[in-house]
Amino acid sequence: MDMNQLFMQSMAKTRGLCHPDCEKASSEQEDYDASQHAAMVAVNLISSARVIFKLDSGYTEYSAQYLVDNTGKEDDQGERDQQSSQLTIENLLQYMEANVWNKREDVQGERVQHLTVKDCLECAFKNGLPRREQWAHVGCTFKAPPFACHIPRVPMKGEVIETKSLDEALKLLKQQPVGARLHLFSPEIDRVGEGIYDGPSSNGSSYVGLRDAIIVAVDKSEGKFVATVKICYKKKTSFVKVCMSRMFVQLDGGDESQVKEPTGLLVDFCIPRLSVN
Repeated sequence: MDMNQLFMQSMAKTRGLCHPDCEKASSEQEDYDASQHAAMVAVNLISSARVIFKLDSGYTEYSAQYLVDNTGKEDDQGERDQQSSQLTIENLLQYMEANVWNKREDVQGERVQHLTVKDCLECAFKNGLPRREQWAHVGCTFKAPPFACHIPRVPMKGEVIETKSLDEALKLLKQQPVGARLHLFSPEIDRVGEGIYDGPSSNGSSYVGLRDAIIVAVDKSEGKFVATVKICYKKKTSFVKVCMSRMFVQLDGGDESQVKEPTGLLVDFCIPRLSVN
């Protein structure tokens, strides 16, 4: 058995486990950041589309953290042929010493700009994706080792289709789930439960921000057209019913909430259009 096989075997045995420092940091984080949310939506869209178009025999989870680690860094892929990218005992020990036994605080670095779902989908189409269990968990604070390039990835081919039009998004929804961004307001999003999320309801509402989500269906409920939206909020994934006719204008707050004209609660739609040949 060669080193690559031993590495994959070790990963299978330690699936779901991480360093205590990483687990502590994750538990202290109230929610995933914007890049992590974008990556999770991207892999969810891909997994759903691959089942619909019979590219996978069943729903297969792909690694969102791979996209967080690699999106925007495609130019670095040429480094795979360097000595440090080879899976050897020496390189493994050097990685463990630098990143685990004497973990640096800056191993992940700071992103100047958050990733978008489009960024993540384009990375998946360019590089392929490992399955979820073959890469670190979402939010892992440890830098992926250079020899992680040897982890097998499923090839992905396709293009990203974007639209600002709700009507166009509904046409896309006839084929597959649609990515979108949802304007979140508190306490309404916290209290919605089985009801319909209708955006801000009073002067006491506060703007949380835009959150990446997935539209899975549209129906009529209580005389309103309502979208069923899959969203991860405060690390909990749920399906929320969103009123599609509600419009609002918000003029104050942070840059992200500088809405200067009427807008719906759901905006910025996209899908991964997969090549089936």
